[in-house]
Amino acid sequence: MAAQCCCRKGPGAEAAPARPPPEPPPALDVASASSAQLFRLRHLQLGLELRPEARELAGCLVLELCALQPAPRALVLDAHPALRLHSAAFRRAPAAETPCAFAFPAPGSGPPPPPLPAFAETPASEPACCPLAFRLDPFTDYGSSLTVTLPPELQAHQPFQVILRYTSTDAPAIWWLDPELTYGNAKPFVFTQGHSVCNRSFFPCFDTPAVKCTYSAVVKAPSGVQVLMSATQSTYAEEEGVYHFHMEHPVPAYLVALVAGDLKPADIGPRSRVWAEPCLLPMATSKLSGAVEQWLSAAERLYGPYMWGRYDIVFLPPSFPIVAMENPCLTFIISSILESDEFLVIDVIHEVAHSWFGNAVTNATWEEMWLSEGLATYAQRRITTETYGAAFTCLETAFRLDALHRQMRLLGEDSPVSKLQVKLEPGVNPSHLMNLFTYEKGYCFVYYLSQLCGDPQRFDDFLRAYVEKYKFTSVVAQDLLDSFLSFFPELKEQSVDCRAGLEFERWLNATGPPLAEPDLSQGSSLTRPVEALFQLWTAEPLDQAAASASAVDISKWRTFQTALFLDRLLDGSPLPQEVVMSLSKCYSSLLDSMNAEIRIRWLQIVVRNDYYPDLHRVRRFLESQMSRMYTIPLYEDLCTGALKSFALEVFYQTQGRLHPNLRRTIQQILSQGLGPSAEPSAEPSTELGSAGADADPDSPALLLGDEAPSSTISLRDVNVSA
Repeated sequence: MAAQCCCRKGPGAEAAPARPPPEPPPALDVASASSAQLFRLRHLQLGLELRPEARELAGCLVLELCALQPAPRALVLDAHPALRLHSAAFRRAPAAETPCAFAFPAPGSGPPPPPLPAFAETPASEPACCPLAFRLDPFTDYGSSLTVTLPPELQAHQPFQVILRYTSTDAPAIWWLDPELTYGNAKPFVFTQGHSVCNRSFFPCFDTPAVKCTYSAVVKAPSGVQVLMSATQSTYAEEEGVYHFHMEHPVPAYLVALVAGDLKPADIGPRSRVWAEPCLLPMATSKLSGAVEQWLSAAERLYGPYMWGRYDIVFLPPSFPIVAMENPCLTFIISSILESDEFLVIDVIHEVAHSWFGNAVTNATWEEMWLSEGLATYAQRRITTETYGAAFTCLETAFRLDALHRQMRLLGEDSPVSKLQVKLEPGVNPSHLMNLFTYEKGYCFVYYLSQLCGDPQRFDDFLRAYVEKYKFTSVVAQDLLDSFLSFFPELKEQSVDCRAGLEFERWLNATGPPLAEPDLSQGSSLTRPVEALFQLWTAEPLDQAAASASAVDISKWRTFQTALFLDRLLDGSPLPQEVVMSLSKCYSSLLDSMNAEIRIRWLQIVVRNDYYPDLHRVRRFLESQMSRMYTIPLYEDLCTGALKSFALEVFYQTQGRLHPNLRRTIQQILSQGLGPSAEPSAEPSTELGSAGADADPDSPALLLGDEAPSSTISLRDVNVSA
């Protein structure tokens, strides 16, 4: 489909006829455009208009590139069926040029067009831009291939720009919320979530972590809506009604993030503030004031200066599909985690650690996601050890490793997703690889490396040097391991990479559990009471055991202790009915007053054991929770047991307060769990069907594929931040 020219031609210039696009070459990587290695991406500029009333984003993308070989025939970018391309154009660019401005169309009678770029003065001898032919082809089930024809005379290393004007609707990266789906019920809300390969529906791009560039953006939003982006610089031009953003460091496409809504700021440290809806701001401020600077300072002592300027946090409504996301300068985190102090601490520290591992040094392929997640988890635990002591860190580690082994039992030890170097088949969504192996098996390997050098502080020194060497680039596992052996030549001489049973290659490519796990004995003062109480509840005779167990005051426990105890009970479910009755008598009222991370686990015990006396607590929880972290595990359990009709009844009563993507996912669970004869009626089906087939590809409940709703794998087993 040929494009219209998006800018005026210079005086006397003629637009060259557009060649038909050539057939795209085979993809080099299933998660990237097939021509990513043929060009150097220098900078990308975005002109964006948010149109919440139409749930539409209108954009103009200006890509600044250099070809690495003469006369490339085409530029191939990752895109998505949600994108409608209006035009493509070409412009020769000077070697250095300030970002262009964007003109936003005035409201008219018809649908407004996308923004127009406004470049600096162009010499009269050259056209300002000329139209290009382009074609969109199916690529995978999570994207499309955009092929743009390039002028035949283009020379190698000659700077040029490709200008793409588009609109995006029903995009999996862009989450539109009506006011009633926010906490304040005041204004519409929108946020983007690019990890792993969703941002190709936000803007056409090289959607691979191997490609990084700086970016700038100009964003127009409805009056009174605050816009934020993952950028090092941001300003608001009040007279123009637009926000300006600039990210001065190169980042991969998935880390370009935007959020807009009724958001207010509060400073919590010299380089940090929180953003939240006004009704949540006091709680967010009180929970984090002073703490973030403490965590940043600890991380800097370990791994070198924080390089992103500010570290701000924005708390999002409960429709946010994962716990947290490490977008540079602006961590996204789900507001419901504010209830759970210890989970909040761990999740934010994990995202802080990503500032070094993941954002500065990035895995070059999604097949090695552990390079970001395993290192960030190791760094997170070093920070918590420095800040809160080894016992707390060992408790949190034991809790996560317990979940890892639970996932292993569910999947089997020969599951290919348990490898650190997972081989992606063509067309497989990399988001499906986001599981606890990436985090915890990756962590165990990094911990093993730290033990080889014999001193955690020496290993910290190595990681600091690794970050300094590779910052703002993307790496593969061999880069890390070669750097490790070079930093510790005595270990290289000992051939530690080839130790029998612990070979580095085996760590990377063997299925199953970690080859070695950390010594967690320093946390025994916290984990031993958990194990002792669990043993009491599974001992006989029950009446004697229950009497001893009831003497243990778990209200004094840490959140991770209580969660670990309940997870052990979940692993043993279904339990004898008399045990569940005694557990309810002993704990139900107490747990009901605790945070959502505790309540969800107790209510799953109630559901998995068909304990009807406490079903009213399940109903009340689902009536008050809008987060997929807490709703989906319960619906999965309800639909695999004897409480299917109860699940359907509660869903009908609460669906109006759920995000359309979440409603659709729950409907899928209900339909599979209830069978064809008991599918939800036509009325909710019509409402739920509007989300679209690609509405939620990164749903943590569907991490292992579309079959997950009918399996026993729930968010309790895989609930991790990004």
